[in-house]
Formats: sequence, structure tokens, C-alpha cells
Amino acid sequence: MHRLQIVGAALLFSTGGAVIKATTLNNWQVAGFRSIVAALTILLLIPSARRNWTWRSALVGLTYALTLVLFVSATKLTTAANAIFLQATAPLYLLILSPLLLKERVRRVDIALTAVVACGLACFFIGREPARATAPQPFAGNLIAALCGLSYGFTIAGLRAIGSRPDAPETPMATIAFGNVLAFLICLPAALPVHRAGLLDVAAILYLGVFQISLAYYLLGAGVKFVPAVEVGTLLLIEPALNPVWTWIIHDERPGPFAIAGGLLILFASAARTRVR
Repeated sequence: MHRLQIVGAALLFSTGGAVIKATTLNNWQVAGFRSIVAALTILLLIPSARRNWTWRSALVGLTYALTLVLFVSATKLTTAANAIFLQATAPLYLLILSPLLLKERVRRVDIALTAVVACGLACFFIGREPARATAPQPFAGNLIAALCGLSYGFTIAGLRAIGSRPDAPETPMATIAFGNVLAFLICLPAALPVHRAGLLDVAAILYLGVFQISLAYYLLGAGVKFVPAVEVGTLLLIEPALNPVWTWIIHDERPGPFAIAGGLLILFASAARTRVR
């Protein structure tokens, strides 16, 4: 049951790329409106998310908000595969952040696997992918996705710092809710006015906010308490593995050969990292 909750969360996370690309709204509108729907859903359904909004949850929430906005922006500009794989380079930055912020020891195997991630990252910038309808500015999108990996690394480190303090008043869901509120506020000035939004756009925003973020994090939070961390990390690899698949099926978007090679390297390193403790 609890493993199915983790799998369900990963499946919902993986649909983000295809649904974001299905909208005619711009990146600011998708990121902002998705986040306010997610924030309201989380605050209404999860009482613990309404309490203990501290300066720590605000700080981590800000890095999470930047991750949300950067991921949507990258997905609008480059392929879904590039966006999700480059976000998955967060361990590259955690190699530096962990000893500095968390006082955690870096092992030789961490350095080796992070080097593999760095090689995967380089693959996305070796060859120039042609622009296409679903990825009009692939190089710019890749740069934004790389920044998303950096902000995601800070988010992971921040959530880890909050979770490692037994007396911490902050909760992960409160931080997630705070981050979505901040993402909405960041995007709002550029998101307005909305000149046109069809039923598909409204349905996509509601799906992204209610299911792809809120329900996914609820399932993840419910299952992660009872499933070993190694299994959680492995099961969550369903997201980057399936994200490009849904986009290929729905939008016929195919990543380039260098992107595939880089993605495989990053997936390999991520899978190996969950198994090596």
C-alpha cells in the first residue's frame, strides 16, 4: 500500500511536462496559476500545512518557488526530457551544499557518482538541438533547467535541514504550501493580463495544481514514513523516466541523441546513489 503511494506520487509528478506543453498560456501564467491552485488545495485539505510558517520555511519555500517557476519556464522552451533530466542534476550541487549547510560527510562514492551526473549535464550542451513547436528555444531552456537543478538542490538541502531537527516547528507540507504561495506572487505581475484561456487551459491548470502537485505530495508524504529511503529514491525515478514518454506519446516530442545519453547517465547515477549507503 505505502509503496503504491510512492509510485502514485511519481506517476503524477511525471505528467507535468506533457500537461504544461498542452496549454496555450505562457510560462508565468502556468507556473503562477498552478501554484495558487496547489497552495489553496494543500491549505484546505492538510491542516498541518497551515501552521508554523517560520523564517526557515520561508527561506526553503523561496528556493522551492524558484524551482517551480524555473521548471515550467524550461519545459516551455526546451524538451520535457531536457527539463526533467537537468532538474535531476541536483546531486551535483548537493555535493557542495551538504557539507556546508548540513555538515554531512561527502564520501568518495558520492564524488564518483556526482562526476557521472556532471558528464550527463555536459551532454545537454554539446550538440545544438533544432527548435520545434514544443521546444522553441532549446538552448535557453536548457540553461534555465540547469538553474532549476541548482535551486532544486537548495530545496532538497533545506527540507533535509528542517527534517533533521527533531524540535523543528516547521513541517514539509507547510514549506511546500508556502513555496507555492511565493511562486504565485513571483509570477503574478508577468501573468496578468490573461488575454485568452480556453477550457483546455483551465483544465490543465486545475489538474497541475490539484493532482500533479497537491495529491502527489500528499501521497509522497503518506508513503515516505513507512518505506525505506533507498526504495523511495528508486521508486521516484519513475518521474524522470516517464516524463519524456508522456510528452512523446501526446506531443510526438523526441529528445536528441545527446539528451538521451545525458539523461541515461543522470538516471544511472541517481539509481546508483539510492543503492549506495
